[in-house]
Amino acid sequence: MVSRNFYLTDETLQHILRSELDTPFFQFADKELKAFGEQVANEIDERAKHTDRMGEPKLIKYDKFGDDSSTVWVNEGYRQTVKETYETGIVGYVHKEIPELKSQGNYLYSFAQGYVLSQAEAGFYCPVTLTMATAFLLDHYASDELKEKFLPHVCATGDVELFEGATFLTERQGGSDVGANVVRAVKDGEDYRLYGEKYFASNAGMAGVAMVLARIEGATSGSKGLTLFAVPWRNEAGSLNGISIRRLKDKLGVRAVPSGEVEFDGAIAYVVGDPANGLKYMMEALNLSRICNAVASLGIMRRALTEAQEYTENRDAFGQKLINFPMVQDTIGQLTAKHEIELLTVFDLIKLYDRVVAGNGTSEEIILNRLFIAIMKKESAEQAIHFAHEAIELHGGNGYIEDFVTPRLLRDAQVLTVWEGTANILGLELVRLVRKFDAHLLFVKFVKQRLSHIKTQNSRFEIVQKELANLNEKLVKFALLDENTQTLEAKLIAKQMAWVYESLVAIEVAHKLGSKYELLADIYLENTWNLREFGAEAKSLKLFL
Repeated sequence: MVSRNFYLTDETLQHILRSELDTPFFQFADKELKAFGEQVANEIDERAKHTDRMGEPKLIKYDKFGDDSSTVWVNEGYRQTVKETYETGIVGYVHKEIPELKSQGNYLYSFAQGYVLSQAEAGFYCPVTLTMATAFLLDHYASDELKEKFLPHVCATGDVELFEGATFLTERQGGSDVGANVVRAVKDGEDYRLYGEKYFASNAGMAGVAMVLARIEGATSGSKGLTLFAVPWRNEAGSLNGISIRRLKDKLGVRAVPSGEVEFDGAIAYVVGDPANGLKYMMEALNLSRICNAVASLGIMRRALTEAQEYTENRDAFGQKLINFPMVQDTIGQLTAKHEIELLTVFDLIKLYDRVVAGNGTSEEIILNRLFIAIMKKESAEQAIHFAHEAIELHGGNGYIEDFVTPRLLRDAQVLTVWEGTANILGLELVRLVRKFDAHLLFVKFVKQRLSHIKTQNSRFEIVQKELANLNEKLVKFALLDENTQTLEAKLIAKQMAWVYESLVAIEVAHKLGSKYELLADIYLENTWNLREFGAEAKSLKLFL
């Protein structure tokens, strides 16, 4: 079998890193990702297939003496993937020094690693995401004492024992309505004990510490009464910390991650930050998780495209290779353009996110950061499903067979529209940002400012100007609607905002790099804005000349 490398074949990812990292950091990242890209495309990919088909996590509820052990078994290959991935610093180097550089890493590098990883194991990128969120919450809001207790383990890179993380929000009666949560926190000395149930708790049994929202006795009802707690899975003696797993969920996809129903019965818990700001803190972590979700979507999109292209290049039909048929070339051309532009756009957002979380963002950038996260999480998740579907169709009947990776891509992609907020929830975020912060005006201002730096005003530029003007008219009307009507229109408006943002990035990279990226920008613009009469099909075919 020919060895693959998911990083070496990705010219656009390499361009992003070269452009955004200083020279020593890029040289380090390039070297590390070359090794990781090969590892993910081969050994980790093989383990992912085994875990999905035959090695799913299993709950060992009771030990041999009949006592509740609530242990989750995972196969040895999965354990090896855990070890190898965390030792790359995918979580740790965001928060601590990279020894070779003697300086701290950033989210851009971490998300590049996550994008490569998700091409083989989008399921395992969920626990990585939860660990990233746990590290974020501890680093930003925990006391020095709690940081010292947990953060080195959550950020472990092989130097100390690893504590994977988890964020437990969902309760049976709550779901997206977090304010309905009822898990209780009862004062016990200087700390608290938790009682109640979390109904959909991912990385259950694998996490060393979980970040949990609970309501202190006597606190107000609703979301404002929730406090954030750090809850170790086991106590210092090694026994369970008043935690048990009722069962693991039988999920459609992302089978690598154990998601369960977790019960707290007197679990020791430590308050993180201001007890009155629990939900606020968790929402900050949720924005990080939403970017991870978009990165996972990009990974699935890339893998689906890779599989479709390789299959059509090797499959004979009607006397020639499938890739020689114009309709096949057009489909792959459209997918290529969409993926490349969406990859560039999400990493454009990540660059802003790095600045905002470092405390260097302006008040406008903080709002735009929230807006871009919402619209790009929604768009990329929907595209992951679309790409997996198209890859199956290009494979024909083989695409529906579990011997190929395409069924798993579709099953794994399906959850990305649900995790970290459905399209409806993201639409509500857009409504809030418009009503409270005039985010629509900031968006238009942002795009206009970026357009002003493009000196060559060609047909691509004119398309973006025209679509921005059209969107601006809709946004002005949208802002004047009553809140109920806004919620009905929010998802469509969010999609159009994502398209304008991507179109802006498309013409910027075409202007800067020319050549292939001019062609990709043309294909993207003409397909996105339904301008097929201008020859987008023919331009798709040029990619294969």
